[in-house]
Amino acid sequence: MDIVEESLPLAVLDFVGIEFGEGAAKSVAGAVGIAQAVEAAGYRRYWVSEHHNMTSLACSAPELLTAHVGAHTSRIRVGAAGIMLPNHAALKVAETFRTLLAMYPGRIDLALGRAPGTDPLTAQVLRRGMVTDPAAEFPGQVGELLAFLGGGFPVGHPYAQLVAAPLVDEQPELFVLGSSPYGPRFAAVNGMNAAFAHHMSPDLAFEALREYRRSFTPRVEGGLAYSAMSVLAFASDDDEAILDFEAAWTLTIQNIRRGIREPLRPEQVRDFARSEQFRASRRDDGRMITGEPKAVAERLLEMKQLAQADEIVVVTPSLDRERRKRSYVALADAWRRAA
Repeated sequence: MDIVEESLPLAVLDFVGIEFGEGAAKSVAGAVGIAQAVEAAGYRRYWVSEHHNMTSLACSAPELLTAHVGAHTSRIRVGAAGIMLPNHAALKVAETFRTLLAMYPGRIDLALGRAPGTDPLTAQVLRRGMVTDPAAEFPGQVGELLAFLGGGFPVGHPYAQLVAAPLVDEQPELFVLGSSPYGPRFAAVNGMNAAFAHHMSPDLAFEALREYRRSFTPRVEGGLAYSAMSVLAFASDDDEAILDFEAAWTLTIQNIRRGIREPLRPEQVRDFARSEQFRASRRDDGRMITGEPKAVAERLLEMKQLAQADEIVVVTPSLDRERRKRSYVALADAWRRAA
């Protein structure tokens, strides 16, 4: 593993949310500010997601965001979590991430997903109208990508003569994303790093990552299992800020299920957070880790140990970017004291 010296085993997954009333330019500038803040706090990685057809997010081109953030940071690893491989040609992904490595050597991550990261119609358009089975095609796409990134094709393969330019001396750090047992199982069989979305499937995360470690088979000599788990978390000493965070995520999930993809209004979140309906429905189901920084850090450390994970990826979608920064910094400080 090529890990930034003295970094914490913490990462951030950023959806690059567009807050109500702002434009995409301010959202992208805000993402840079988040990356700079977590770099200064000692986080190991800053990742952006890939989502399409959503007016509330500015992450439809994670490769470009990775390049932009890389230019405004100096040490933290940056990358996409993920590149939804069904939406892309393996050769183009290899070329893009080799270009990023040429720009920022030793700092580029590439996490691969098999879902489209969008609705069925948008997925069909991204694939130029082709009717495909992403799950069935994913293993072959990963195999092509690994070959283009340096593994090479067998003699006689029709792609053996192709080069993913520019040539560089390293590969991006590769992860396989998962929110079901398939992702970590695929990663284990193929000797790759695994990243599991606890924030999507909390009931499956711990056993899926433990099984990944038990069944890991090295792809190259000396290869070791390495896993990360993404968790919804918000750290603050302000009870009202915690309520707002929990309410915003609850409303976001409700909107996604209803097909609503627009930014939340701040007053909508505040009213819902202070409603009897929301307060009565609050329960600690393990999906969100919120509270004062010490308690959040201690719980995340426990979860890391239970999952036998090497890193925790903090997911903090929020309406207030400054609150997010304060949460990330407070969590890093509390993690150092608790670890």
